[in-house]
Amino acid sequence: MNFIEEMTWRGMIHDIMPGTEEALSKGMRSGYIGFDPTADSLHIGSLVQIMTLVHFQRAGHKPIALVGGATGMVGDPSGKSQERNLLTKETLDHNIKGVREQLTHFLDFDGPNAAELVNNYDWFQHMSFLDFIRDVGKHISVNYMMAKDSVKNRLETGMSFTEFSYQLVQGYDFYYLNQHKNCVVQLGGSDQWGNIVTGTELIRRKSGGEAYAVTTPLIKKADGSKFGKTEGGNVWLSKERTSPYKFYQYWLNTSDADAQNYVRIFTLLSKSEIEQLESQHQEAPHLRSLQKALAEDVTKRVHGEKELEAAINASEILFGKATKESLQQLSIDDFLAVFEGVPQAIVSKSLISDGLSVVDAMVKESNFLASNGEARRELKANAISVNKEKVDESFVLNESHLLNNQFILLGKGKKTNFILRCQ
Repeated sequence: MNFIEEMTWRGMIHDIMPGTEEALSKGMRSGYIGFDPTADSLHIGSLVQIMTLVHFQRAGHKPIALVGGATGMVGDPSGKSQERNLLTKETLDHNIKGVREQLTHFLDFDGPNAAELVNNYDWFQHMSFLDFIRDVGKHISVNYMMAKDSVKNRLETGMSFTEFSYQLVQGYDFYYLNQHKNCVVQLGGSDQWGNIVTGTELIRRKSGGEAYAVTTPLIKKADGSKFGKTEGGNVWLSKERTSPYKFYQYWLNTSDADAQNYVRIFTLLSKSEIEQLESQHQEAPHLRSLQKALAEDVTKRVHGEKELEAAINASEILFGKATKESLQQLSIDDFLAVFEGVPQAIVSKSLISDGLSVVDAMVKESNFLASNGEARRELKANAISVNKEKVDESFVLNESHLLNNQFILLGKGKKTNFILRCQ
């Protein structure tokens, strides 16, 4: 399949400028997407555009990832209800470094159609304000700019000249890349259509060059809630911001309707592989084969094989398949994530060093159980476990039972857990 065919069957085309497919059929062409460095990590909302560049490269074209060191200083009004805080150059430089590193995990920077990273600050830093309004501003009328949704939607609440000028700044990015990198197509989310078309218009008016546009749909969840958000905020690509376990869980917990959509957009599985997965899912939806394939594919490409295995191990613990060995393999962050919401008690590590009877651990030191009598009854019924191993009344906790040198997991039956945190 060519690029447009691939994107179409995956449901990743929202708008396309006439002539784009024909232009991309003439051998290798260059295309770009801009990434806004508002943080030192991208979140999964950016994965749609990353995957767009991946498919563009796989179709034999040259992808250019633009990191907006200059546009990040202005702030894109598209889809925003109010003006956001402007970032300093030092903050932007820090953020760009993180974003640049993440993009290298997805794109191939070697070979005949090697990907390229560019920063628009490199060409804007030497341009004066007078140069900009003379060489760029005179080609685009105010009426044209006012007609854009990103402007019209903000007229009632007001927008600064800084934000109003954003579409010209982004338009010049396309013009610059068209002139210096032979870039003929800009790609982006559907909310960027107005900015992208301004770029194609600027190219035609300034140089008469060819320029095209393709946008992807904005991703929405079937239940109406916002994609890429949890109660804790954004789902980030950085494991420092979102642990691989929580990242994996986000995809694993998607609804059937969303999984059918996401597996096309966020994985590189072929059409036949996806159709086979869908068939398996229809026959046995309780096995959640679509969600598992989605979670494994995305987590592996973002975080690597080792982190994927750790996330799968942690997930199995969450669903009751824990052993002492699997608990010992959990990082501190993953342990706390798996047992989030489980009640805890802090006990002195010296008590554990001296040896603490399991009855005292459950009653006197933690209030996990209400009385010594209850503790003994549960122990006699073989219902009590320490780190998922059944114990009796003679059991004594010591330092060898500490997980990550600080946790002991007490259990009653299959579903009731309690954490001793030793300090």
